[in-house]
Amino acid sequence: MHARSALFDLYGDHLRPRGGAAPIAALVRLLAPLDIAAPAVRTAVSRMVRQGWLSPEKLPSGPGYALTAKATRRLDDAAARIYRTDQDDWDGRWHLLVVAAPHDRTARARLAASLRFLGYGPLDGSTWVAPRPATEVDTLLAEAAARTEQFYAEHAGGSHALVERAWDLKELALSYQRFVEELTPVVEAAGDDATDEQSFAARSRLVHVWRQFLFSDPALPTSLLPADWPGTVAAAFFDSHADRLLPAASRFVDQTLSQP
Repeated sequence: MHARSALFDLYGDHLRPRGGAAPIAALVRLLAPLDIAAPAVRTAVSRMVRQGWLSPEKLPSGPGYALTAKATRRLDDAAARIYRTDQDDWDGRWHLLVVAAPHDRTARARLAASLRFLGYGPLDGSTWVAPRPATEVDTLLAEAAARTEQFYAEHAGGSHALVERAWDLKELALSYQRFVEELTPVVEAAGDDATDEQSFAARSRLVHVWRQFLFSDPALPTSLLPADWPGTVAAAFFDSHADRLLPAASRFVDQTLSQP
């Protein structure tokens, strides 16, 4: 687990509900159970400051870092998708983006990765589609200075072929199956006799791997998914263990934040 990804997980899962700021010393202590060393934490924090995700802040307990407005929007959107708190009924309309991609290869790759994160899939090199507009997409496109035309459209026929063009559901299904197989021993090791720190570490790894699906799963309506979709079983697995481990993990976070 990379320090930067672990920090995004930590802020989104625990620190955002606690005000969105923490001393650097606490960040180091909170990532130690994940085998992330202090120098890696400090380097990742500096990088996130340069990228506009964190801002330095003087806290009563020492120098710290707070979420920026940009980071708060991104984490709130991610939380709604992770915990599926914003699953509106689909009205059958697709949100289409026709994007004039940046000429720079790095900027182009970054924009594509961000669009995938927001739930969009590519139909070709310039056209992206999603079952619903992402709340953050306008901000993303403005920051990327990407000229874009936006449309709402209904597919004249079955939409399953469209889905197959934009997303690899077979690979996504296999990923969900691997998720359950690989995380089962992790969460089972944090049983009733686990310490708060062990529960925090297990839940952090669970959330970290689950969060990766934000880059590959567009949260398609049930009507567009294959029967016996493995993502349904994986979601139930995640919910069950995330809820079970949360009280102990929260105690560890609160205790760590209260240390001088």
